[in-house]
Amino acid sequence: MATPAAPLLERLARRQLVVVTGKGGVGKTTVAALLGRALSRSGRRVLLLETDPRESLHQVLGIEPSGGTVVAAGPRLWAQNLQAPAVMEGLVREKMPFGLGGVADRILAHPVYQHFVAGAPGLKETALLGQAYRLVHHGGKPRVDVIVLDAPATGHGLSLLTAPGLLAEAIRDGQLGEVTAEIAAFVADPERCAVVVATLAEEMPVQETLELIQLLNEKVGRPPEAVVANALYPPCPAGARGPVEALALWRERRRLNERELQRLKAGWKGTRVELPLLALDRSPALLEALLPILEGAPP
Repeated sequence: MATPAAPLLERLARRQLVVVTGKGGVGKTTVAALLGRALSRSGRRVLLLETDPRESLHQVLGIEPSGGTVVAAGPRLWAQNLQAPAVMEGLVREKMPFGLGGVADRILAHPVYQHFVAGAPGLKETALLGQAYRLVHHGGKPRVDVIVLDAPATGHGLSLLTAPGLLAEAIRDGQLGEVTAEIAAFVADPERCAVVVATLAEEMPVQETLELIQLLNEKVGRPPEAVVANALYPPCPAGARGPVEALALWRERRRLNERELQRLKAGWKGTRVELPLLALDRSPALLEALLPILEGAPP
């Protein structure tokens, strides 16, 4: 296992699951895609998993939307949009003996099954993490070493991480209890699972990030592996020319970023990566421009 003083990407490359979360609108998907691209460039076989049904990961990767299938996104890199109901349906069909597809259809359509899937606390979140666990432990197509999960925003992201443990406490017997306990142990193991928090250097995102770090320590038992401050305004060049109002706004945004970075630094002593705001659309060109910064991230 890499030491905490090792570079960030070296530490993440030794994990099997990297969960990226953060407040909505901070560029979480871009950060997840950037990590996936960087880890694949380091030689790892990486699957980027997205849980948002609106699908935005394909834009930054420059590929077709997944639609639930696994899509190639570059050398040693794949992407998939994954929804919990589809995972649950796949498990039901997998457990049915060959030739009993009709039975599976009846189970899936039955109101009891539908109410169970919709209402069981933590079941959908555990199913998503269980799929990641299955892929890295039991193989799949493609075979992958690391899964980078573009997780839901802060509150739901925390629920995703805590769900397997809560479900394992509630279901202790039988095959479901055994599988749930394995998934809970997987997520709780800091040598197999890491959390990266994305944020903006603005008041509300930084506040939410500091609160999330505290909750991760309390409820998951460890802090994040890193905090990524995204879309930082560069310093306004001396002698810059342009509309007075625009230059004033630029300088004000930079002052805000600097102030909030100091607040983040005061509350978080771990690895912090700072990514600049670039005049690029969410696209592969953006990833290529940001990769050297991430690859040079400090311990």
